[in-house]
Amino acid sequence: MLLFSLDSDTTFAQALADGLAVPLAPHEDRGFEDGEHKLRPLVDPRGRDVYVIHSLHGGPVDSPHDKLCHLLMFMATLREHGAARVTAVVPYLAYARKDRQTKPFDPVTLRYVAQLFDAVGTGQLIVLEAHNVAAFQNAFRCTTLHLEAHRAFDDLVPKLVGEGPLAVASPDPGGVKRAQLWRESLEHALQRPVGFAMVDKRRSAGVVSSENLVAGDVNGSTVLLLDDLIASGETMKRAAVALRHAGAREVLAFAAHGLFTGQAGEVLGDDSIASIVVTDSVPAFRLPATAAVRSKLHVVSAAPLFAWAISATHATWQR
Repeated sequence: MLLFSLDSDTTFAQALADGLAVPLAPHEDRGFEDGEHKLRPLVDPRGRDVYVIHSLHGGPVDSPHDKLCHLLMFMATLREHGAARVTAVVPYLAYARKDRQTKPFDPVTLRYVAQLFDAVGTGQLIVLEAHNVAAFQNAFRCTTLHLEAHRAFDDLVPKLVGEGPLAVASPDPGGVKRAQLWRESLEHALQRPVGFAMVDKRRSAGVVSSENLVAGDVNGSTVLLLDDLIASGETMKRAAVALRHAGAREVLAFAAHGLFTGQAGEVLGDDSIASIVVTDSVPAFRLPATAAVRSKLHVVSAAPLFAWAISATHATWQR
């Protein structure tokens, strides 16, 4: 196995390497004055099972499309020089939210991204909590491994909730299946009943609206509000407010990816949200170190999930 990381922040990659007991392989990333890059491995990839880590979120330096281009070119280079199989390890997959046409002449960007991965000979793609699992799996022709973020949250939940009524909620209709799967998993793990709820949400031209409509009984319950990502924080805040109006004792917000764009720090500071839990798929660099919201922010590592997935697929490939 060879394990490369193209992320400038190697915290996640190093945790994954430690979990696999495999060192991060060296590579050259040479930037030119006009903004072009040259990436090449500094070890021989011929005949190897190669894994390349790159989380495709926008960062302080590189945009999602910069990162996507770097990842594709590096994987193509590995294939060019004889790698037996190249797997993209992508904690956060950019452009996954645009998976269908909702307006005239809309793009289906997820499918276009999938075509690019296919074009460079990607053997596998491993991601954490895609926006729409069915759309993600149908877009790619290569093997895909989809990791559910709630498995990273399970150990923390008993430390955050008491013995009272507990429920899992989705902040919108699109996340119902994700929330239901976690509810079922928690009932099995905690050996106690876990309720379920859904908050109404409509989006048009980027504007989100709802009428505080909650389906499900959350009265007196601690509610675990689960989504795939937090961007501006407005969806989570609206849902939390609705759940509190419906009688929830407190609301804990969970998301795989904490993008924290715009005024998210201020929005999520609302008293309706007691705690915020995200994974380390995206560093929380957009939240100032002094932001009040950081006092209720918990970051759990998704590296063990990826280590398990990589170990399993590598063991199968070796047979």
